Amino acid sequence: MATTSIPRAAVSFCHTIPTISPIHRGYVDVNHTRHPSTTYLRRRRTSTAITAAKASGAEKSELQYRKLGDSDLVISEITLGTMTFGEQNTEKEAHDILNYSFDQGINILDTAEAYPIPMKKETQGRTDLYIGSWLKSQPRDKVIIATKVCGYSERSAYIRDDAKVLRVDAANIKESVEKSLKRLGTDYIDLLQIHWPDRYVAIFGEFTYDYNKWRSGVPFEDQLTALQEVIDEGKVRYIGVSNETSYGVMEFVHAAKAGGLPKIVSIQNCYNILTRCKFEVDLVEVCHPNNYNIGLLAYSPLAGGNLTGKYLDPKSEAAKKGRFNLFPGYMERYNSSYSKEVTAKYVELAKKHGFSPVQLALGFVRDRPYVTSSIIGATSVDQLREDVDAFLTTPRPLPSEIMQEIEDIFKRNKDPAID
Repeated sequence: MATTSIPRAAVSFCHTIPTISPIHRGYVDVNHTRHPSTTYLRRRRTSTAITAAKASGAEKSELQYRKLGDSDLVISEITLGTMTFGEQNTEKEAHDILNYSFDQGINILDTAEAYPIPMKKETQGRTDLYIGSWLKSQPRDKVIIATKVCGYSERSAYIRDDAKVLRVDAANIKESVEKSLKRLGTDYIDLLQIHWPDRYVAIFGEFTYDYNKWRSGVPFEDQLTALQEVIDEGKVRYIGVSNETSYGVMEFVHAAKAGGLPKIVSIQNCYNILTRCKFEVDLVEVCHPNNYNIGLLAYSPLAGGNLTGKYLDPKSEAAKKGRFNLFPGYMERYNSSYSKEVTAKYVELAKKHGFSPVQLALGFVRDRPYVTSSIIGATSVDQLREDVDAFLTTPRPLPSEIMQEIEDIFKRNKDPAID
């Protein structure tokens, strides 16, 4: 595996980003990935200039591209999320969304063997099939495919041919990769991530580690050895983790170094303006480019749609059509009264400064120096267009006064979406 990387310096949220060579920040021109003289960094804006710019039509910035950790993958700062394909979206709708995304310059999509969501036996794998039928008409080397192998699960054993429990071991990884390749209609996966750990961890809304739930997991070295096999076979290019902790990341990196095994290059964790602590407390340090250099693919930057503000009025048409109502219990942590209360504060903050709630939420995640790419999904081209436009029309970086007000809300309401 290639281990070249482009160091990324930290960005001050209170100062203008200077125009510098992309080699210093990890920004790379998608058309000239080996030519450091090209840069997409621009736009100096004060808060007063923002109002004027928005009044004249909100200038769009260019989509930026960054190296993912130690890999040679140069990915767009937006990753297309596809977990609705096959549940909320038909095959044609999926293809329309994919076409629009790649027409906008997005070059990476995120899928998983477990998709679509909600997970169920009847639809499992359908997301990949929809992507695979679209991929037939695309140049394969222009599409970066990130997929995921399931972690430990007893209730999802149906995903394997003959298993009572899913584990992250050689047999499970081999079967997962073979089936994913077949569904996708390709002969290699660019990035394979472990969807959730083989051991017990506090995830999917569970905030603190339950001491009594500890269980033994497949040794980290064994997981990496199994992943090495599919890499050696040419079926996988790079590996990463998802829903992982600092302990897990550090164990994977140590096992790779000690055993001469492949190093993880990415971590796909939930990160948004309502869910910050788990990553900011110590994973930022662990994944820092000057430490282990692991790129964050931030999922749920809009908190499952909650940060659009549409669920603040449960009787609205948008709320009725939203996932929280279509799938009762889904991301319930964002539907709590306290979470709604804090969401309302951010919605009001956005309006106060003339932004949409989507602009504020996506701009916040986009500007974190440790976020390589934000995973954005949509159930329609119109919805995706709105999200991409919001992402690109929000000033870079968000003005210092807005960041200060975000921090003021955060200090009083840390991670309200806790089960």
